[in-house]
Amino acid sequence: MPQIDIPSQFDVLVVGAGAAGLYTALCLPEYLQVGLITKETVSLSASDWAQGGIAAAISPEDSPSLHIEDTLEAGAGLCDRPAVEFLAQQAPSCIQSLVNLGVAFDRHGKALALTLEAAHSRNRVLHAADTTGREVTTTLTAQVLRRQNIQVIQQALALSLWLEPQSSHCQGVSLFYQGEIHWVRAGAVVLATGGGGQVFAQTTNPDVSTGDGVAIAWRAGAILRDLEFVQFHPTALTKPGADHFLISEAVRGEGAHLVDNEGRRFAFDYHSAGELAPRDVVSRAIFSHLQQTAADPATAHVWLDMRPIPADKIRHRFPNIIKVCQHWGIDVFNEPIPVAPAAHYWMGGIVTDLINRTNIQGLYAVGETASTGVHGANRLASNSLLECIVFGAQMANLKDELTKIKDEETKLSFHPLTFRLSDGDWQIQQTQLEAFREKLPRLVWQSAGICREQSVLADAIATVEFWQQDFAALPLSQFLMALRPYEPVKFDIPNAEKQLRLWAETRNLLDVAYLILKSAVFRTESRGGHYRLDYPQPDPAWQVHTLVQKHQWRKSVVPNK
Repeated sequence: MPQIDIPSQFDVLVVGAGAAGLYTALCLPEYLQVGLITKETVSLSASDWAQGGIAAAISPEDSPSLHIEDTLEAGAGLCDRPAVEFLAQQAPSCIQSLVNLGVAFDRHGKALALTLEAAHSRNRVLHAADTTGREVTTTLTAQVLRRQNIQVIQQALALSLWLEPQSSHCQGVSLFYQGEIHWVRAGAVVLATGGGGQVFAQTTNPDVSTGDGVAIAWRAGAILRDLEFVQFHPTALTKPGADHFLISEAVRGEGAHLVDNEGRRFAFDYHSAGELAPRDVVSRAIFSHLQQTAADPATAHVWLDMRPIPADKIRHRFPNIIKVCQHWGIDVFNEPIPVAPAAHYWMGGIVTDLINRTNIQGLYAVGETASTGVHGANRLASNSLLECIVFGAQMANLKDELTKIKDEETKLSFHPLTFRLSDGDWQIQQTQLEAFREKLPRLVWQSAGICREQSVLADAIATVEFWQQDFAALPLSQFLMALRPYEPVKFDIPNAEKQLRLWAETRNLLDVAYLILKSAVFRTESRGGHYRLDYPQPDPAWQVHTLVQKHQWRKSVVPNK
């Protein structure tokens, strides 16, 4: 990819180019100069992988009030009602804006096609076949690339927030790009970096989902919320080398069986409804069964057998599942599909208000990175893409806060620092970083995955803290963590882009693991996406949020109902 000259300042910097980042950039006033930063390309994000759809009450048989009640029910008592009301009420107009931009949702005749998903009381999920996220992000990307006021900076990595020393106002970021670290000023920074699924050994999230925005904001003093709540999908394709492709719950609804290596339908051991039990129950059944029967539960799987479904129905209902399985050498008509639960969506994030403001002045967050209050302890299906659009649109209402920044009165010039390591030292450091990346997801999956308990969590926290100390002692860590604003850096090391990304993502994942583990041990109950073996029931005293700032954990006041 050709190198571009990065301006030293923008009016607004948006970090992340999934649905949330793209739509946010489009909704910002066109008189503002916007930088859109993505560590991959503008076509690779978790939004792009979203199969299902986007929820909105647009049919005559539906209403925002029904959408609100379904969302509150799914959230297990922890949704913020004003945020949910705002989401549902804004949904129809946001869908129309997507249609106006060119998103080609499926239709029945001239009407937008609506389907039903789990826990929705009405057909309200718009879709584009089973690749809705790709259709949305592709359309938004095309619009972004047409905008003269938006500069896309691809394969660039935000390392830290740049805070003004006296006021702690966010005034930009440090950015690693083309082998150098730049300091880029901005009147506002919007974090839209998605979730942190790569902290788990099994996840449906793409490789880019390393919790960057949450970790960066936490280190700068942002308040985080509800980090223990992770949604796990029970049936993701699990085969070495294959993507963790979701196998829809509709497959089980049509009659597919979950079986173990002996061909036994083990799910009935855990719930009378077997494989048709609620999503979190089925995930726990698979997890518990593998813990008891597999030599290595972190990489093991069970089987989803579609053969009880008539072949014609499989062809009609699930053509994309057939296609994906065929790609990975699986013939669904003659053999079962290897599946296991996988981390799918992170309900927690950076606390924001209804116009995306955080507790740090000048810092905003949108999408899965943010905790708006709409998801509570468990997200309602297809509300995630909707949240990206509804709250991304809110940036247009911040005209008084988002003004053009003046050119700096004085340009400070520094000679770039140069970081060097001998080949031998660099090889040692790379080996350590790769070891962290291999061991950490397995540890978090085993300790803070589907089923959690005090002793295992405590041991895992101690291990992660030990790894954090080892990480901080690395020569590159000592150099970068001591870096002062305005100090540019050049790297005289092999494969600098690859190695700096490995370092930064490892740092973020270690912090995300610590935050999830500590939050999971803090909440002594089971609720939504958080299940404790030693506290298996919801506790009314815990119908509050978990709040985190720096290393302090506390309960919130009772949420708005």
